[in-house]
Amino acid sequence: MSKGVDGVMGERPHTGVRGARWEIARGSEGYPAALEAIPRPPDTLYGVGDLDALTEGLSVVGARRATPYGRNAAKLFAGMAAKRGITVISGGALGCDSCAHEAALSAGGKTVAFLGGGCNRPYPVRNVGLFQRIVDAGGAVVSEHPWDFPPVGYTFRERNRLIAGLGRATLIVEAGLPSGTFSTADEALAANRDVLAVPGSIFSPTSRGANALISQGAYPVVDEASFSELLDRLFPETRTGQLAFEMPQEHDDPMLAALAADPLRLEQMVEMFADD
Repeated sequence: MSKGVDGVMGERPHTGVRGARWEIARGSEGYPAALEAIPRPPDTLYGVGDLDALTEGLSVVGARRATPYGRNAAKLFAGMAAKRGITVISGGALGCDSCAHEAALSAGGKTVAFLGGGCNRPYPVRNVGLFQRIVDAGGAVVSEHPWDFPPVGYTFRERNRLIAGLGRATLIVEAGLPSGTFSTADEALAANRDVLAVPGSIFSPTSRGANALISQGAYPVVDEASFSELLDRLFPETRTGQLAFEMPQEHDDPMLAALAADPLRLEQMVEMFADD
């Protein structure tokens, strides 16, 4: 639970992520060059895992209350990037962020999660297992705050500049208006990074932000081919040996098809099929 916008998130004890721990100050050897170039670079980074994982990659973010459409899109495109050897960067939140991290791990790639609090206070608590697997797979869990700094509301908005800054581009899978996800796109533009967005239904609140970004000039990602072309341009060093990524299977059953592809909530699904 939350104690308000600036309140401490959660009340139960938190368990830190196990692994190699490091602190690196701005200006030191090994400090990510991409973060040196963003507005307000963090003075110190605190991390668990492999510092070398903090390379320019693809940032993938989206709604916490993600629809099945958003989850599938996050998995598809994060998995495609990871299979090319591109590090997937996100914020470890529920919904699309978690799906992006999971897809990168499933593809055998590396992924980096930027936390809102210190690494001894990972949030959300239910993702501690995911954070541990990120570290175990050669990635990293990182914060700009000291180890025991509690996760509070404003720090999540602040860490968005790190997610966007480490990425060579930021992919917005789903975003409402307003939303923290939309703020990550703002941070990407402020850092002179490309912004990509997955279009969604005009009737879906969780796609309004992504659709608005496309209308304002973000690169639309409409299918595998368009995304592959964007990756060729953004990460030309990864063109050779790209592995195909399997699209989610189509369903003959109308209920399954709607659940997989259409961002409907439970009450909408009940109404749709009530007369069948």
